[in-house]
Amino acid sequence: MSRTVLKSDRTSRRALFACLILAIPSVLAIWSPATVSAASLMGLGTPTDPKVEVHWNRFSDTDGLHRILRELHQAYPQLAELVELGKSYEGRSILALEVTNEATGPAREKPAMYIDGNIHGNEVQAGDVVAYTAWMLLESYGKVDRITKLLDEKAFYLVPTINPDGRDHWFENPANPHLFRGGVVPVDNDGDGRFDEDGPDDMDGDGHITSMRIKDEWGRHEPDPDFPDFLLREVDRDEKGSYRQLGWEGFDNDGDGQINEDGPGGYDPNRNWPWGWQPESVQYGAHDYPFSLPNTRAVSNYVAARPNIAAVQTYHNAGGMILRGPGQEGGILASEDDAVLRFIAERGEEMLPHYESLVVWDDLYTVWGGEFDWFYGGLGILSFTNEMWDRDNYFRRSAASGADGQRESQTFRDLVLMGEGWTPWTEFDHPQYGRVEIGGTPKNFGRVPPGFLLEEELHRNTVFTLYHAECMPRVRIAGVETENLGGGLRRLWVTVENEGVIPSRSAHDVSNQITPRNAVVVEGVEVIRAGRLPDPQRRDQVVWQEARPSRLLLESIPGLGRVDAVFLVAGGGNARVRVESSKGGTDSQAVRLP
Repeated sequence: MSRTVLKSDRTSRRALFACLILAIPSVLAIWSPATVSAASLMGLGTPTDPKVEVHWNRFSDTDGLHRILRELHQAYPQLAELVELGKSYEGRSILALEVTNEATGPAREKPAMYIDGNIHGNEVQAGDVVAYTAWMLLESYGKVDRITKLLDEKAFYLVPTINPDGRDHWFENPANPHLFRGGVVPVDNDGDGRFDEDGPDDMDGDGHITSMRIKDEWGRHEPDPDFPDFLLREVDRDEKGSYRQLGWEGFDNDGDGQINEDGPGGYDPNRNWPWGWQPESVQYGAHDYPFSLPNTRAVSNYVAARPNIAAVQTYHNAGGMILRGPGQEGGILASEDDAVLRFIAERGEEMLPHYESLVVWDDLYTVWGGEFDWFYGGLGILSFTNEMWDRDNYFRRSAASGADGQRESQTFRDLVLMGEGWTPWTEFDHPQYGRVEIGGTPKNFGRVPPGFLLEEELHRNTVFTLYHAECMPRVRIAGVETENLGGGLRRLWVTVENEGVIPSRSAHDVSNQITPRNAVVVEGVEVIRAGRLPDPQRRDQVVWQEARPSRLLLESIPGLGRVDAVFLVAGGGNARVRVESSKGGTDSQAVRLP
């Protein structure tokens, strides 16, 4: 019976196909070439008809990133302002694009989000994602309602690279996936009184620092049976191998018997922040003292001048992680703040497949003097770091580890990259080792996504960050009631709301009084007394403020919550009620007192 049904289905499909073929002339008569639109249909999620065309399937050096910022500024002068934070060690500009709708208020009077990337020079997509965020915000304004609302109500401070020296050296010079992480401030890593004198060398001149290996009958590796022309596998304890691995390609440039022991830099800008900073003896890469590097110092000065920053996002690579603090066991993170961060990160896990929400010290490693710990611990701002790109995206499944992970990566190179992403092994006469082979992974494979997957990484990380921005506090006067008490006295009942998920001051901020308290201010009339209602349904219970009644101070306005206040005033006429929050913005309302 099943075969009869299938045959009948095939007959029906053939008849339908014949009818369609016969109908084509009639269809073409209706849908003539003259009526066919030449316009293409944009895929959803991509800004339509952008003023600034950018190919997001490739990486940009510092000049390329800055060119995008300048072109966006020129295309949208009413929404964007270009600002220089400072100069790098080698004199490159560190630029920010400040984005908001100035017609609805200045950037510094709105809740703002600070976003930076590429503090590690080799983590290049961490810079491109910040430029993409600026591009998406500006090109979508007036087209996407949620983005239009964001720029009308809030501001963004976008710094694509705070390590332009490291970024450009990674682009322009031979490198492996990990070189130029810190930057190029000279450091004497081997303690011989010389600086950066023995780093890796591009021995074969291909523009990449790959690996060296040497044939050795006592070696502990042999060609992998699945990929003998590419990979080595470690042999078992009771086996003899045929190769010894020698590390990154390079010479003993300073004649001390070691190879590649004192390369460029040798410090970590993400260990140079004052919160929890520890010296080099405790934290590798800490450098001389907090903010001793021009890059971190420039960011600190820029942020200090913008107390309206209410949320922070920094970008790194790689691993597919949404990281939150603290960086050390026992580090500071108030439970109320952690609950908000965990909630936002859980939303992020939905937007970013294969990404995990993790705590740095508990799930990764200990960090002393990290950037986002300083933003939270020192400034009270809820902050995330995203580690962009993960090998899970090769085949949309959990990636294997160890030797199996290497084989999986090689399979991806073969099947999807058509053989790209590998430098073939070639022989070379090494002055110290003799005949060696050079080959392996180029600098643009592994830590960074392939071009065709780059735009997806940029977009998904951007929308997570914009969701975080939507959660920022935004205070408003939700209602004002007046009551005539007689004898020239009146009472004002004021309700203040926070439309964001994040409170107007973090719990850590409140505990340590980092930023000024919020205030509800009454102007234009004499205020005799002011107080707060712990329960808005019980107007007979008021916590009165002892002094300066015209300015009622509030510790914080909870996320998606309200605070109710009462003012006793003398006289009538016109008055104005205003709420002030350094991170939640301001709002005011005129009141007529009859």
